[in-house]
Amino acid sequence: MNSVYDLDFAALTGLLTGLGQPKFRARQVWEWLYQQAAPDFAHMSNLPKDLRETLAAKLPFPQMTTAADQLSRDGQTKKVLWRLGDGRFIETVLMRYHKRRTLCISSQAGCAMGCVFCATGQMGFLRHLTVGEIVAQVLHFARELAAEGERVTNVVLMGMGEPLHNYENTLTAVDRLIDGDGFNIGARKITLSTVGLVPAIRRYADEKRQTPLAVSLHAATDAERNRLIPTARKWPLAELMAACRYYIAQTGRRLTFEWALINGENDTTEQAQALGRLIQGMMCHVNLIPLNPTQGYGGVPSSRERAAQFQETLAQYGVTSTIRLRRGIDIQAGCGQLRQRFEDEGLGTGT
Repeated sequence: MNSVYDLDFAALTGLLTGLGQPKFRARQVWEWLYQQAAPDFAHMSNLPKDLRETLAAKLPFPQMTTAADQLSRDGQTKKVLWRLGDGRFIETVLMRYHKRRTLCISSQAGCAMGCVFCATGQMGFLRHLTVGEIVAQVLHFARELAAEGERVTNVVLMGMGEPLHNYENTLTAVDRLIDGDGFNIGARKITLSTVGLVPAIRRYADEKRQTPLAVSLHAATDAERNRLIPTARKWPLAELMAACRYYIAQTGRRLTFEWALINGENDTTEQAQALGRLIQGMMCHVNLIPLNPTQGYGGVPSSRERAAQFQETLAQYGVTSTIRLRRGIDIQAGCGQLRQRFEDEGLGTGT
C-alpha cells in the first residue's frame, strides 16, 4: 500500500474527489503534510472528522519507527536509526551549524556500490527506498526543529545508498521537497552525492536540474579508484570526467568532488598531483574529508598536516578545496555505522 507521501498532488486530488470531497480538500491535506509537517491525519483540524478517519484507514503514513538515536557530546549532531515496515534499517543525521540545519538522508537500505571504506557499502544492497520513505526523513526533523522555532535549511543525499541508483524515487522525492506549494525548500539547498554512475549523471545533466551534484571521487587514478570503489571498473575515470564536464556544460553549475582522505593511501602528494591534473580548469570544488573509520576497513584518517599538504598541492593547479570538519564521530555518524553497531550488539537483524 502506498503511503500518503508517495502520492503527488494530482493523485491526492483524485483520491479525495473519488471519496466525494471537493477539490480544495486536497490543497488542505497537502499543506498539512508539507507546510505543517503533520504527523498524522488526526492533526488536520480543518478536515471533517469522518474524512480524517477514512484517510487514516486508506492512506497510511510510512512505517518508520525509531530503533536507536544518539546525540553527539557537543549537542550539534543527532543520528536516528529507523526500522522500516519490512524490518530494514536506514539512518538520518541532523547536523547543526551556526546558521544551518542540515539533514543527511538515505535513499536506499544498504548500497550496491561496495566502497570498501564505507559501512553501508560493506553491508551490501537490500532495497530502494520509496518516495515516501525518503521524504518522511526530512519531515520528521522538520517537526522536531519547528518545535524549537527552527527549520531544515539544507538536505544532502549522502546517507545510506547511492541516490542515482534509485533515480526515479530519489528525484521524485526531491521534486516533492522543492514544491513551492509544499515543503518549499530551495532546489539549490539539496545536494545529491553519487559515486559516479555515468549514464545517470548524463541524464541528470540533460534534465538541467538546479539541485547541486557531488561526485565521490576518492582517487585520481583508475588503479587506486578501482581498489576503493569496485563499481568504478564499469566507468573509467576518462568516462566519468567526460560526464562531469558534460554536466557542467549543460547546467552551468559548479560541480563538487568529495574526497575521503585515507592516511598513506590517497592523501599522498602523487595523488594530489594526479587529481590536480585531472580536474584542472574545471568549474569545480573539492571537499577533503578525513576518513570516518569503520569496523570493516583498516584505513585511518589523514592527519591535519597531511590534509593541509594535499590542499596546498591542489592549489598549485588552481583547484579550490575545503578541509571539512568530521561531525558526530562519537555517535557513529558516518553512513551505516549506527546500524552496524546496532546489529553487532544483537539489537536487530536488519533482514
